[in-house]
Amino acid sequence: MITEAKIKQIYEQLRTPFKYGAVIKQQGNYYDSPVVFKNNDVFYMTCVEIDSNCTYGYKTKLFRSKDLVHFEEVGYILTENNEWDSVQTGGYAQLIDAEFGGSNIIHRVDGKYLFAYVGGNKKGYETDPLSMGFADCTDVDDLQAYHKFPNPVFTGQDVDARFGEQLTIYKACTFIDEKRVLGHKYVMLYNAKTESMKESIYLAVSDDGIHYKRFLDSAIVSAYDIDAENINGDPQIVLMDGLYVMIYFRYENGEAYNTFAVSENLVDWVQWKGQPLMIKEFEWENVFAHKQWFIKENGIVYQYYCAVNDKNERFIALATSQEL
Repeated sequence: MITEAKIKQIYEQLRTPFKYGAVIKQQGNYYDSPVVFKNNDVFYMTCVEIDSNCTYGYKTKLFRSKDLVHFEEVGYILTENNEWDSVQTGGYAQLIDAEFGGSNIIHRVDGKYLFAYVGGNKKGYETDPLSMGFADCTDVDDLQAYHKFPNPVFTGQDVDARFGEQLTIYKACTFIDEKRVLGHKYVMLYNAKTESMKESIYLAVSDDGIHYKRFLDSAIVSAYDIDAENINGDPQIVLMDGLYVMIYFRYENGEAYNTFAVSENLVDWVQWKGQPLMIKEFEWENVFAHKQWFIKENGIVYQYYCAVNDKNERFIALATSQEL
């Protein structure tokens, strides 16, 4: 049973009160949706890039770090295109060790690293419809080693698309579930929408890590529980004290913030109702502070997030549990 005391304890373990500002920021570009992992004792971040005028579409950029604070650019990945994703490719590393404070390594499937991405062939900022694609590589550092699968994994036009996901599929997070509570080794969470500004979070499962099928008939976190603009997006799973903790961002009433929910079975979720894990506080993030990625390394919690301000800047910022 998930008690109020237990969920409060999880909140305390996730708190990152110390903010440091930008770790990824470039003039003329927006950056969004970070994912951080470890490979061969080096840390990497994938994040989504789009020009600040939003004239083209998403690209995916890879960065590298030795200390989780200072990042150097490696370059663009997922650059080859299919017809259906010729303009938009917003990518995210998958199958990262989900144990909070664990290895943080990226796992392989059949000897290859897996990446999911938001794909489309229309220019602009998240121009509908968008679908989910997969890509893989054998060497994270080799920019030419990334190869996209030819067909989407999920689209809003699939015959089994559920209510609320029949237009655009957004960010995926997949992990290995050793307990197999859903009867499958690999579990995916992703957000999707049918109508503008209504995004819910859904489940999918796989036995081989490559071929996924939808699980349940409806969302696990629904955007339709309130009659207003409402987004639940960018889910991330961490495993804490034998429980599944889903961290995600929520947008409502013009405000965006990072929060979380807790589950014993990946189906029934208890949402945290207290202080968000991230809110805007400073002038350099005075529009939004949201779209998180959490990693715990050497006892310190790092929360990377998208900071947006009224100077037309959108970048990846950092907050930590201890002062660095």
